[in-house]
Amino acid sequence: MKPVSALSGILGGFVAWSLFAGALARPLPLAAGAAVGLWLSLGHTHESVSRTEQLARTSAFFDVHPALKVWGSCALLLLCLFAATPWPPLVLFAVMSALICERGRRWHDYRAALTVPALFLAAGVLALLWEYSSVPEGTAMIPFFGGWLVLRPAAQCTARLVMARALGALGCLYFIRFTTPVSELLHVLRAARIPETVIDLAVLMYRYIFLLLETHAAMRDAAASRLGFGSFRRDLRTTGILYGNLLAHSFRRAQASFDAMESRCAGGKLLFLTREKPLRAVHLAGFGVLLVGMTAALVCGG
Repeated sequence: MKPVSALSGILGGFVAWSLFAGALARPLPLAAGAAVGLWLSLGHTHESVSRTEQLARTSAFFDVHPALKVWGSCALLLLCLFAATPWPPLVLFAVMSALICERGRRWHDYRAALTVPALFLAAGVLALLWEYSSVPEGTAMIPFFGGWLVLRPAAQCTARLVMARALGALGCLYFIRFTTPVSELLHVLRAARIPETVIDLAVLMYRYIFLLLETHAAMRDAAASRLGFGSFRRDLRTTGILYGNLLAHSFRRAQASFDAMESRCAGGKLLFLTREKPLRAVHLAGFGVLLVGMTAALVCGG
């Protein structure tokens, strides 16, 4: 197991235990922490742009009108942020996850994509859960520099709500990601009158993030094959050289891409071929059910 994966598992497990300690029976918080820690410790993968596009183009929802998917998911995301209890966002996250996974066929890719944001959420929620106090109080406490880090029930309630809202919003965004290719997403943004400069920058940034990730992986494998990693001192030296070369490579790659666009007389506008998709009543009804259900949950006290 990699050290980073092990640290991710420990952090995620500790946060999961902190969320439910004292609120559930004694074995359950520990079991939740162990399950989350094991999931995060298995590591994650970075998908390439082609892999992400392949998942979107082979989705069962590929033929749904892209504007309906984008704006319907955004409406659900906004409703999720108004939830007063964790249950409506968590149910929305479960529904969106089930739609994305398509009977388990995409579970591995979805799980890999969830690992990094889950770790980010765990780090953020940790700051909400534990507070510094001069006296020991609350559900749990840890000695810390002459005082105590304490876990209070009110902080747990707030953290659970924040985590649930974030997961619900993440499910909506990932539904767009796993069902809508970038070309169709750009078409929706242009129809919404988003400035062309913003769209072009978004495309280039999206593309180069994954290019740099793939280049970094190749450089790291090459360094490992030459025994560049093995001790703490050697790890630091190899990492410094690797990121220095990666920075230089990114500048060279950007210049080469710019020269290629200039040689093809690019006009500064990135266009993609898309085909029109009909707006079907069954698709409208599906999103309508989700929106009505989420609205009803909020009105009824959720």
